[in-house]
Formats: sequence, structure tokens, C-alpha cells
Amino acid sequence: MAKSLWRDRNDALDPETDYVEIYQNLALYEFTWDLTQSLSFALFRTYAVPSIGRLLDQTGAFTGQVQKRYDDTALLLEAPFVHGFDSAAGKTALRRINQMHKAYDISNDDMRYVLSTFVVVPKRWLDDYGWRPLTDTELRASVNYYRALGRHMGIKDVPETYDGFMHLMDDYERAHFDFDAGGRRVADATLRLMTTFYPRPVRRPVEVFSRALMDEPLLDAFAYVDPGPLARRLSRAAMRARARLLRLTPSNRVPTFTADLPRIKSYPGGYALGELGTFPVPGVAGCPVRHAEATTPADPTVSRSGG
Repeated sequence: MAKSLWRDRNDALDPETDYVEIYQNLALYEFTWDLTQSLSFALFRTYAVPSIGRLLDQTGAFTGQVQKRYDDTALLLEAPFVHGFDSAAGKTALRRINQMHKAYDISNDDMRYVLSTFVVVPKRWLDDYGWRPLTDTELRASVNYYRALGRHMGIKDVPETYDGFMHLMDDYERAHFDFDAGGRRVADATLRLMTTFYPRPVRRPVEVFSRALMDEPLLDAFAYVDPGPLARRLSRAAMRARARLLRLTPSNRVPTFTADLPRIKSYPGGYALGELGTFPVPGVAGCPVRHAEATTPADPTVSRSGG
């Protein structure tokens, strides 16, 4: 099948109204691995903001139960674009995300920053390492998708354009990136988890490879040792070689859901969206955003095939 299948299909859609479908095509068919990796790096960046990294360390979820926290985050973020924001599954996932955030004193600025990384980091990743960049239609759809996610999460003053998200992220990191022992512990735990996705003999090279893809401000914020110019050149050359090979392969015709990925290990028998994640402490309840009542069960059980 022609390599342009999903690009052509997405460009025939309207990014102002069809942004969920466009993003679904990107995530489930066209750039599954790239978006998984880049969104993981996006979240990883947020740990370098002390107010974020310190809070995640204090909860213990990203250090004591890092595999489950990784799985839950990926599965909850996937539900809205697979099932739609207004579906029972989408509403359940959003309710769980909002309940978790409501349990802590998280600033709107930090929430906006995290949201901006979901837009900017994947775009830059695909520019550098993807077999093709996003089209203008796809980029606009990504912006609109995360603007919609921001609305459902009650985030205020969400940027309207990619440039707005880009400046927000870059400016926030310049102002706030700094070393914090808690953020470093969360980063270390996450990086260790990432290496376990690969055979034991290559885990050390994978760790060096991961640091080689990090920019200098991020390395400095975690006090990580720079892997050096040779490791950077080799790592980036390997990524670009992969991109060249992918240009020769046909378009994917079968979707890949998060639960089907081998790195998702916590729920081999399936999962219930309403049971994912952490739960508010006693006395702190509710969701900061009102959701219409679902007409179908609000806590769907999802199989490993994503349905």
C-alpha cells in the first residue's frame, strides 16, 4: 500500500473539526512508535521542572510503582483519541485524569506547560527522526486535539497555535528547569524502566542512547553526564537510518493500540479505565470539570486489543 496513505487521508480531512480522527490516524497507524517515544520524552522533560518532579517523587507512584504509573498514563491518555472525548471510555479516562490532578495543588502554569510538551516534543521528534514531518493539516489537528484535551482538563489560557505552544514550552523551561533531588529520582526511575523494555545485554547502551537524545538544558537540570559527541552522532545517525528505511515500507493498515505494546505489562488480562491511576486522598474528591452523564457504562473494561 502506498506510503502516502495516511498523509493523503489526513490532508483530505478538516483539522478544525476532524482533529480526533486525524490524531487517531497518526497515533494508531502512521507514527505509533515515534509518538510513543516522543510523548515519553515529553513527560520526561516535565520532571526537570522542580514543582512537577518534586510532587511526582512525593507521591511515590513514579518511583515505587513506575511500571504501573507508566502503563496507566499511556492508557488513560489514549482513550480520548481512540474512543472520542464524548464516549463513555473517553469521559471515564478524563474523569480519572482530573481526579488525580485535583488531589494535589498543581498550578495552571504547570498544567499548561505539560500540555505544551505533548504538542511540541512530538513535532520536533518527527522533524528530526521521523520518516516524514507532520503536514500543516496534521500539525493543526494536533494543536486542536490538545486544546480540546486542555478544555476537558479545565486548563486555562491554552495557546491557540503551534507557535503559541512552542513559545510557552521553551520559555517555561528557560525559567524553571533546575536540579531537584526528587525530580532526579523520578527521572532515574523512569530511565531504568525504559531500559527494561530491551534485552539485558543492551540496557546500558540503551541508557547511553537515551541520554544522547537529550538536549543540554535537560541533561543539566538532572545533573546527568553528557554522553559525548560520538554517542550523540551515532545515536542520531541510527535514528535517521531508521527513518530512511521506513520510507521504503508500506503504510500500516492495522492499528496498534497502547495495550498491545509489549512494554505495557501491568494488565495482561485487560483493564477497567475507571480503576487506573492513583486515587484522591480522603476528604479530597470530585473532578474540576463537569462532564455530562454517559449513556453507556462509565467504567468500560478494555481488552488488550484496545476495544
